Amino acid sequence: MDQDILDSLNYPQRDAVTTTDGPLLILAGPGSGKTRVITHRIAYLVSKKGVSPSNILAVTFTNKAAREMRDRLQVLMGYQGSYVNARTFHAFCASVLRRDGSIIGLDQSFVIYDRDDQINLIKQAMAIEEIDIKRYPHNNILGAISSAKSQLIDFHTFGSRSTSYIDNIIHRVYQRYQELLTRNRAVDFDDLLMLTHKLFLDNPDLLSTYQDQYTHILIDEFQDTNLAQYNLSLQLANKYKNICVVGDPDQSIYSWRNADIGNILSFQKDFANTRLVKLEENYRSTQNILEAAHTIISNGNSHIERRLYTQNNAGELIVVEEAYNPEDEAEKLLEEIKRLSSEENYSLNDFAVMYRVNAQSRAIEEGCMRHGIQYKLIGGLRFYQRKEVKDIIAYLRVLNNPYDDVSLLRIVNTPSRGIGQRTIDYISQLARSANLPLYAAIQMATDENNDTDSTITPRNAKSLNNFLSIVNDFIGQPNTATVSQIIDIILDRTGYKSYLLGDRETGQERWENIQELRSTAMEFDNMASEEGLTTFLEGVSLVADIDSLEENQSGITLITLHQAKGLEFPVVFMVGMEEGLLPHIRSMEDAEQIEEERRLTYVGMTRAKERLYMIRAFRRAFRGLSYPSVPSRFLADIPPHLIKRSSKTGPVSGSIGISQKPLNQKLPPKNSTDNLMVLGSGDRVEHSRFGQGIVVSSLASGGDQEVTVAFKGEVGIKKLLLSFAPLKKID
Repeated sequence: MDQDILDSLNYPQRDAVTTTDGPLLILAGPGSGKTRVITHRIAYLVSKKGVSPSNILAVTFTNKAAREMRDRLQVLMGYQGSYVNARTFHAFCASVLRRDGSIIGLDQSFVIYDRDDQINLIKQAMAIEEIDIKRYPHNNILGAISSAKSQLIDFHTFGSRSTSYIDNIIHRVYQRYQELLTRNRAVDFDDLLMLTHKLFLDNPDLLSTYQDQYTHILIDEFQDTNLAQYNLSLQLANKYKNICVVGDPDQSIYSWRNADIGNILSFQKDFANTRLVKLEENYRSTQNILEAAHTIISNGNSHIERRLYTQNNAGELIVVEEAYNPEDEAEKLLEEIKRLSSEENYSLNDFAVMYRVNAQSRAIEEGCMRHGIQYKLIGGLRFYQRKEVKDIIAYLRVLNNPYDDVSLLRIVNTPSRGIGQRTIDYISQLARSANLPLYAAIQMATDENNDTDSTITPRNAKSLNNFLSIVNDFIGQPNTATVSQIIDIILDRTGYKSYLLGDRETGQERWENIQELRSTAMEFDNMASEEGLTTFLEGVSLVADIDSLEENQSGITLITLHQAKGLEFPVVFMVGMEEGLLPHIRSMEDAEQIEEERRLTYVGMTRAKERLYMIRAFRRAFRGLSYPSVPSRFLADIPPHLIKRSSKTGPVSGSIGISQKPLNQKLPPKNSTDNLMVLGSGDRVEHSRFGQGIVVSSLASGGDQEVTVAFKGEVGIKKLLLSFAPLKKID
């Protein structure tokens, strides 16, 4: 079996697998088989080194990657693979806090707040502190708090370091936000990391127990760790030093999530005698794609030079395409998808369209609908973010933890029980003034012996008592009912099914979403009731956008470049290759951010296995106005011999190459006797037959000038020779 494990590996991969003692840093280029190395290393540790599978912790960043790792381990190791703790950082920390968080005062039934929940709580905190949400955007304050937590800075430390007025504002909200989380018996994603670190820091004996439990630690995508994750890794590995980290600085693209590229660069300093192994052979992409991507990343300032290579064939040239606007951009790539599907036998699942920002998907989605092409949108409205799904999950959360104010506020009048906003505002104010959770404040306000409250009318009190009755009945259900049965009880007692189906337009579709949620919940019905509910809610909280990618669902994949990390597709279209989009306009004045945009481009290109298209639009709308765009600087880095250019007679199957002259360069007449006008991109012209249009590009062509003009209406884009075309320039 040991030899079988090593047989399929190249020499550097074998080196990485068999180096089992002490710290190991694996620099793994894209498509170099890093997941194979990680899983084979685990199998080797068990079969050759006699390490128990339960003593191995393998950490990655997405549920999808963790699931793939577990599946591969099952194939390699059989039943032993299920004993390896392979999960995400956040899932691991959640399990630690469920088990031992009470040591630092954390309720074991804590709820994990997602982004929407956090925003609701931030707004509450700002309202309590009387901070103007228009003057100080809640997203900015939440971002600052998240950044602080990722650096293990609690609100006490943040306050002591505050040096400006805005810092003081953030500190006040941070402190109040944390108080509300505690009162709600809730944590956010950053707390999972920070509180686990605190738990280990304050309890060295407990840390030692976990160190003895996990004598071998493997961490994937190490370049994406933030300071909290890095310090957790140091804590867990400090006793035995058997830590293997895998990553690629060239694929560090999450600084906006507080990832710190310095972690992977400083690993060898923090762990003495670290062994370094480089995985440089790419098994994914063709030679042309790999060379083009390598050239772009090599032109950066933060690149660590490596000899990336592949034994794959040269493959197709990279197509650099020009379109007039986003709609034309979508039309061209969809026509090419139809051609490739018909002539090259590709399936829709083989195609991915990648973009810098989510808003770019609109034109492509509309194009898909026009062409009748199925698509999968990643990062749109996720299943667990749909209103009806969040409503039922909120009921389950309150059942599990009635002190969860965010969830209770969501369901107190859903479906409508006649509890108006004025009553809800009063209850919220009562909770704040008495420093009570809403659940207790409702009980206080509806207490018949409470003679201090004249705001709650008898009708209000009856509605609130009916709601309390439902909640109190639910609280007893986890001891006797499974998760799916609890959902059935909720739907029945609250009238939620009738509430949904009362909407003739969308009710049936929304009801089907509830049924899908129930089907998922049934997977936890074999667990003890309280454990099943807690585990189900935790899984729902930790799900990510990329986890919604259904590989067995037919359709082209529409996905942002950030979300595409870790995926691969036979054919990739990268759209919006323009200055202001890639690199993004927010990065323009920061050299480090430009470098990250370069790495993002590199990540996108190396997702492609066989064909790569990079498309830019001549005009792009911004804030309701349309402006000419400039080609991305990264396109200029691609060697010309790797690019497929357009023919003189125009595009074939929608495949246009880059211009032979810059698009914004005006061409002079060929000699002094010529009477040809000078046209350049952006000039407005009028054709005697086609009407008015805008010049998209102009090329020198055999002593003539070939212009591409976008005409209004159904005429569309035409290529014309200036000496023959009846064109007139409009000033």
